Amino acid sequence: MHILGIDIGGTGIKGAPVDTNKGELLAERLRLLTPQPATPDSVATTVAELVQRFEWTGDIGCGFPAVIKDGVAYTAANVDHSWIGTDARELLESRTGCDVTVLNDADAAGLAEVRFGAGRDVQGVVLLVTLGTGIGSALFIDGQLIPNTELGHIEFRGRDAELRASDRARLEHDWSWKSWAKRVDMYLTSLHNVLWPDLIIIGGGVSKNSARFFPYLTVKTKVVPAQFLNDAGIVGAALAAAMVSDT
Repeated sequence: MHILGIDIGGTGIKGAPVDTNKGELLAERLRLLTPQPATPDSVATTVAELVQRFEWTGDIGCGFPAVIKDGVAYTAANVDHSWIGTDARELLESRTGCDVTVLNDADAAGLAEVRFGAGRDVQGVVLLVTLGTGIGSALFIDGQLIPNTELGHIEFRGRDAELRASDRARLEHDWSWKSWAKRVDMYLTSLHNVLWPDLIIIGGGVSKNSARFFPYLTVKTKVVPAQFLNDAGIVGAALAAAMVSDT
């Protein structure tokens, strides 16, 4: 099954057609800048442009940085707060003319990694943490997704975790990889002490630089980079749409 996967982030909106039987991109991904402010209207316009660039008319899966229930956004992380209460699925379907499945962006990345990537065939508790503009999370138990965990927004040393340990925080404060890694390590350790995962997968834009900060991590469980790196959200969003089509 071929489905267009789209990953909406705070700085970029990325997409590509995906072979959901193999977990492979069928074309080079396209990335457009996330409009600022990232209102429902402006983001939907950008998504529609991306769909038009691919001349796409089939099903679409879309990862979005928010708690998503039945296609409706209940939070708004790194996008305009006017998204809260917006039926994202209905909006994107009206703009694209396609059937759209919408889910939390980190959950989408997790689906790709558990089905085809670093979490494939791993039993027990698997935690994916995406480090980028913000921090996302996806939690799996024996391969089953526990949706909308949003652990990037827990309190960490008195502040929202992503304000201290996201890749954006690293860039804004000009922290060295070692200095930033210590913050990431403390954050991962706090999650470990609550969830006791059997595996932690690090995704998001910074995952391609894992060799620069993994050596400084001391959290007491196995930590690996996402196999799909920053394409995990695209692949996983398409997988989510395929799962809906199969039901």
